[in-house]
Amino acid sequence: MLAWAVCLLLTSTCFSQAPTFITFDVPGGTGTLAVAINPMGAIAGDYIGAGDALHGFVRAPGGAITTFDPPGSAFTQAFGINPMGAITGQYFDTNGVIHGFVRAPGGTITTFDAPGAFDTEPAAINPAGTITGFYRDANGGVHGFLRAAVGAFTTFYVPAAFGTVALAINPMGTITGDYVDASNVTHGFVRAPGGTITTFDVPSATGTLPAAINPMETITGDYVDASNVTHGFVRAPGGTIITFDPPGSVFTQALSINPMGMITGFYTDASNITHAFVRAPGGAITTFDPPGSAFTQAFGINPMGAITGTYTDASGTHGFLRNP
Repeated sequence: MLAWAVCLLLTSTCFSQAPTFITFDVPGGTGTLAVAINPMGAIAGDYIGAGDALHGFVRAPGGAITTFDPPGSAFTQAFGINPMGAITGQYFDTNGVIHGFVRAPGGTITTFDAPGAFDTEPAAINPAGTITGFYRDANGGVHGFLRAAVGAFTTFYVPAAFGTVALAINPMGTITGDYVDASNVTHGFVRAPGGTITTFDVPSATGTLPAAINPMETITGDYVDASNVTHGFVRAPGGTIITFDPPGSVFTQALSINPMGMITGFYTDASNITHAFVRAPGGAITTFDPPGSAFTQAFGINPMGAITGTYTDASGTHGFLRNP
């Protein structure tokens, strides 16, 4: 955390050098999918194993990789890792039912389901160990949930919504996600720690899909325009929304934002090739690919600006770490 504070004061020094890439693979896997990174540089994600089943992994900052599955899992997906190294995600049991899990830094795994859930799908975990996500009830209704580190649940939904999907939580417990209305249109929402819900839309959007929120409550995500084209957006704490696309993009997906307001994600160009991008707080966009990549997806960014994701080359699918 001290290094992060110094970097905030000396931004030009921390980010002036050319970025470097580290690529990695889970031993024994046939594909590595890196999806989240914490302030220390630990990375969580999934890898493809025998029978094309997914399993979880965590890569320590030094590079050591540990694999894991919740008990009874036939298919594991890790989605979030907090500063202490606690990981959350979901797993499918042998009957195809989806459950949530949290893996403690020491490796102990606790499984859980939201009250009354048929399927439980955690999406993110904050520094306090609070998890947010969504669940489906026996009638097919979709609701958001908040799970405290001690295991207590709070469930919620956007009033008059036909489905509420919580996707991200910040250190204070503010949540963002999307909901569907009676006309099957998707809108964004932000839920304050006290429970108050504010809804929003990108101007002129036919669908608004928030994906991440930082400590200042700046939100990023995607929206769909009237021509059914997907673009990125960033929403300031006061509600002002700026839209953006990397140069040459015909499809933009913004997926993660750090405390400084740096955003990462990926886009597809006119030749149908997918690349990663990072957007600076001032709006400048840098596009990138790991060396040799034919397909790049960036999923997570930490406070130092380190980015993780996945790329594909002639030999398969690999994880990457891009250090600024």
